[in-house]
Amino acid sequence: MKKLVLAAITIILVCLGLQILADKLNNSGVSSGSKDLIIYNWGDYIDPKLLKKFEKQTGYHVIYETFDSNESMYTKIKQGGTAYDICIPSDYMVSKMKESHLLKKINLRNIANIKNIDPQFMNQSFDYGNNYSIPYFWGTLGIIYNDKFVKMGEIKHWNDLWKSKFKHQILLVDSARDIMGLSLISMKNSVNSQDSLKLKLAKTKLDALGANVKAIIADELKMYMIRNEASIGVTWSGEARTMLNENPHLHYVVPSEGSNLWLDNIVIPKTAKNQAGAYAFINFMLDPKNAAQNAKYIGYATPNMLAKKLLPDSIKKDRQFYPATSTMKHLQVFKNLRSEKIQEYNDLFLEFKMYAH
Repeated sequence: MKKLVLAAITIILVCLGLQILADKLNNSGVSSGSKDLIIYNWGDYIDPKLLKKFEKQTGYHVIYETFDSNESMYTKIKQGGTAYDICIPSDYMVSKMKESHLLKKINLRNIANIKNIDPQFMNQSFDYGNNYSIPYFWGTLGIIYNDKFVKMGEIKHWNDLWKSKFKHQILLVDSARDIMGLSLISMKNSVNSQDSLKLKLAKTKLDALGANVKAIIADELKMYMIRNEASIGVTWSGEARTMLNENPHLHYVVPSEGSNLWLDNIVIPKTAKNQAGAYAFINFMLDPKNAAQNAKYIGYATPNMLAKKLLPDSIKKDRQFYPATSTMKHLQVFKNLRSEKIQEYNDLFLEFKMYAH
C-alpha cells in the first residue's frame, strides 16, 4: 500500500513539474529561446542580407517585426506582450519612451564600434549622453522641385515658396511640427519655439502661403512628384531619395538657413530578455562595412563616419542628402514638447489646413 501511495505521489509531482515547465514555455512566447533576438523596426528599414549575416556570425536567431508609426510602436511596447530586444524610434519618441520608463540604460562601454559615429549626431537634446539611444539613420526636411516647371536654382530658401509665381503648385507633407517649423525658421525662430506669439505669427505667415498650396498630403506626395503632376513639394530626405530615383527631373534642396534634422535611433526596450544579443546587434550594425551596406540599401544618410567613407562619391558627395557643414550647423532637432504645447502646434496647423488652397 505504501509503495502505491509513494508511486502515486511521484507521478503527481512529475506531472506538476511538466505542467510548470509547459506554462513557462507558453508564457514566454517567442522569447523562450535564449538565442532569439526580437527586433521591432520600420518596414523595409534594414538590408535583409545583414540580418542573415548577423545570424551566421553570432548564432542568434532574429525574429523581425515591423511598425508603421512611432505612436503605434510606442503603444505596443507600453502594453507589453512581446519582449522586444531592439527597437528603432525617432528622436522625439526616444524622449517620450525614456520619460515613460520604457527603455533600458545603454552601457556604451559594451559597444566598441560606438567610436565610428560622427560626434555631431551624438549627445542630442532628446538623449543627452546617449544613455538610451544610438544613432541609426538621419535626414532632413527640404524642398523637392521639378525642373520641367521650376528653373534650376530658383528655389534655395524657405521664403522662395511664397513667390506668387508658384500659385497652386506646392505640395506640403501633412505634419504640424514640420510645416510650422519651416515657417518658424523662415522668421529666424526655433522649430521648438514655445512662445505663443511666435507660433501665431508663424501660422499667419503660413496663411499667406495658402494660395500657393496645391494640397497637404502624406504618401501621395511621392506619386504626384514622380508623375510630374506637381511642381514643388516639401518632404523628408528619405522620401525625396525615392522620388529622385524614379524621376530624373526632380531635385532636393535643404535651405541653408536651416531645417529639421531628424534622427532614427536604436534602443533597448525595458522588457528586453536578450541584452547580450542586443549589444551584439548594435555593435554589428555599427561596423563600417555593415553600416555602409545598410546605407546603400536604405538610401538614407548614415551617421557612421567610417561607413560614409566606404560609400561611392555619387552618394557621399551628394549635397542633397549630405549637406555642407555651413548648412548642417543650422539644422535643428525636434524636442519632445509638453503635451499642451504640441496641441497648440496641431491646432494652429489645423486652422491653416482648413483655409489653405
